[in-house]
Amino acid sequence: MPTTHLKFNDPAPDLELQDIHGNFVQLSSLWRKQVLLLAFTRHFGCPQCKEMVDQLVIATPALKDKNLSLVIITQGTVEAAKAFCEQRAPGVLCLADPGRKAYNAYRLERANLWQTFLSRNVWRSNQRLKRERGWNTELPPSGQDAMQMAGTFVIGTDGRIRLPYYYDDIADHPPVDLLLHGVMGIDWGQSFNGPVSPQ
Repeated sequence: MPTTHLKFNDPAPDLELQDIHGNFVQLSSLWRKQVLLLAFTRHFGCPQCKEMVDQLVIATPALKDKNLSLVIITQGTVEAAKAFCEQRAPGVLCLADPGRKAYNAYRLERANLWQTFLSRNVWRSNQRLKRERGWNTELPPSGQDAMQMAGTFVIGTDGRIRLPYYYDDIADHPPVDLLLHGVMGIDWGQSFNGPVSPQ
């Protein structure tokens, strides 16, 4: 039976994870400071994962302008996450979740064959990334699950989910404009107890 996804305005699961220096970080300590963009990666051999991280890093100035704090969660060990993030996301807070407890808490499932190997969208993405970037799909590092799905969440300072984005397939990362502005150009920091209106 499929897992029930988290929905808009659900409380965001709060966990403690380690950063790439081995320090423990409580997720709620991050979203209490400012609206949090929480991006879960797949495994480090995934070309779509590299593209998603690159796009978020390029968009970091725009995210800061919208008062969004970017945090990347990986299924790597502290050491593996450090190597990956120092190369691909310098200056971005990256957290290690080798036990995938945050993936489970945010209800990110393992992919099926139609979301991976049999998806035309994934095949087209693989061909494009090989042509444009020279990236091949690689086997995951030891301990990382090749079938783990990614996901992206915007969490307000009240600890509630503003935007839950679950992938249709492994190439389906969200457009940066959606993360910045939502579907109606809303301010992610506004209260959602009353009427919702564009900015």
